[in-house]
Amino acid sequence: MFNLSGSEIVVILLLALIVLGPEKLPEAIRKFGRVYSEIRKISNGFQSEFKNAFDEPMRELRETAQLTRDAVLKPLQDEPESKKPETEKPEISNPESSPSSETEGDVS
Repeated sequence: MFNLSGSEIVVILLLALIVLGPEKLPEAIRKFGRVYSEIRKISNGFQSEFKNAFDEPMRELRETAQLTRDAVLKPLQDEPESKKPETEKPEISNPESSPSSETEGDVS
């Protein structure tokens, strides 16, 4: 959360020891630990509520998309073969066997 390295923590603890003194430092660390844990609980609760708030609309959106997909695809799948339009395949000519390539070379 705070992204502190070990040396930074040591410097902060030394400064706290100098400012608070050895008598008050243990109690200050305990208070900081309690406050930090409360902040984490509040943060986790907020994240959980936020996730739950978005899960329901997302689930409904997925269901609607699935129903729409089914409504579109089902008639296409049920359509008989005779009603489907036939697509013509274009003939692929072989350039080696075409008559125009044989006559182009002869100019006599």
